[in-house]
Amino acid sequence: MHRVKTMTEDGPTLDDLADERDINDWLEMFWGSLLIVIGLNQLMHPGSLFAPATMQWLGSGVIALGLAWVGHGLKDMAVKEIRLSLGLSQPVSKRVVDYGLIRDVLLHPDQYGKFLLEAYHRAYEDGVLTQDEHDELTLLSSALEIPPRQAARIATRAAINAAVDDGKVTTAELALIEGAMEAANLSEEERVKILEALEDGIIDDEEKKMLDEILGSFD
Repeated sequence: MHRVKTMTEDGPTLDDLADERDINDWLEMFWGSLLIVIGLNQLMHPGSLFAPATMQWLGSGVIALGLAWVGHGLKDMAVKEIRLSLGLSQPVSKRVVDYGLIRDVLLHPDQYGKFLLEAYHRAYEDGVLTQDEHDELTLLSSALEIPPRQAARIATRAAINAAVDDGKVTTAELALIEGAMEAANLSEEERVKILEALEDGIIDDEEKKMLDEILGSFD
């Protein structure tokens, strides 16, 4: 997971996002569709080159390859649309998430929570969550279709992880944690348990298990 970064000469600009060529994606979809048509024709008309069962098996393989090719093209297009929409939603001077990893994330939906957790952790590392960072993370959780309450629980876990990295929890870090817990709509009992676990600045195995039960596990 990468830190959110400023759009500078070293990073992508909105023009870069807008000018990304989609020709390869369209070619993938074209050739994929062509393979699907060929495979379907082979299934319906196996011919006499090999045994019909063999030709139909080959036809099925061609169809599978075509579907994979079309799916890859569609996925690339989705990635670019997300990157462009997120980039256009804010001025160039603001920081944006490094969306170079979004392709990998889209391939592994089960990792969405972990991806957002790491993004929040990066934002919380300095003990301050700016409005720009909050807006970016909210936009990211929305793009990943993570419900607000679940995103708030992920934010709470990230704030806790960032706070105990150095073995002590500062007043500023505690404020971030409490704000995240409120957004997550945790019960008073759950909040007390979490705050008690943070008193010594160390999360032991039992406390980790408790956090997993309340906030979810992202190992």
